[in-house]
Amino acid sequence: MFKPGTIIERLYGCINSRAKNRRIADLRAGLSYVGVQLDNEASGMAAVLPDVTAGDRMILSEAGRYAGAPAADLLIDQENGTNVLQRIISLAIANALIEPPADTTEDREATTYFNLKPGEKVAMVGFFSPLVERIRATGAILTVIEKNPDRLALLTPDEKQQALKDCDVAIITATTLLNHTFEETIAALGKPRVVALMGPSTPLVPDIFWDTPVTHLGGAVVADSRRVLQIISEGGGTPALRPYLRFVNLILNR
Repeated sequence: MFKPGTIIERLYGCINSRAKNRRIADLRAGLSYVGVQLDNEASGMAAVLPDVTAGDRMILSEAGRYAGAPAADLLIDQENGTNVLQRIISLAIANALIEPPADTTEDREATTYFNLKPGEKVAMVGFFSPLVERIRATGAILTVIEKNPDRLALLTPDEKQQALKDCDVAIITATTLLNHTFEETIAALGKPRVVALMGPSTPLVPDIFWDTPVTHLGGAVVADSRRVLQIISEGGGTPALRPYLRFVNLILNR
């Protein structure tokens, strides 16, 4: 089993040399996302965890000093970093530094890549509401594993473990990388034929997943930095951001 934070540490190892040559031009911490623009105009984003609500976790003592800071200085140690928002900023910076592979395919409907069949079991870790009806329309049996009781009924720990063990397809939110549950989630899987890491926070770097069961990366590339940063700073979420993002699917070659 991988140590929590392993994948994020690999990501930062891959991009650290690139980060040393870049500085932060702009940073916006909104209600749903953090957005970062670098001095080369590349931008990236990462989702604000739904359980980050109040207290010192949302206060940044460095506020007012991010612009102009070296990007490498803000890729914090995930294991020792105590401020959750700083971890989110680090992932947004990493996503701005990533150059998506050339062999990506664009499609706003990621489930078309899963080839779902009637009766197949799908475990969804994190609630991707636009995908729910599309999945059920195929005849697949969907189980949603969610941490937020305000969104839907929560499963028991045993029910979560069983759903992960039995699934044919696993859809995992990329925010599991931020709350350090990604590694334990993939360790609980049985032998699914598809494991998709999805969401705008997804780092599109196949190499960091080489020894994991992940077969699909579904992420987003910022297409209009000005509008994305504006919407984030005005408290907008995915629906408002969608026209200014380029959605990308990357099929990992096993």
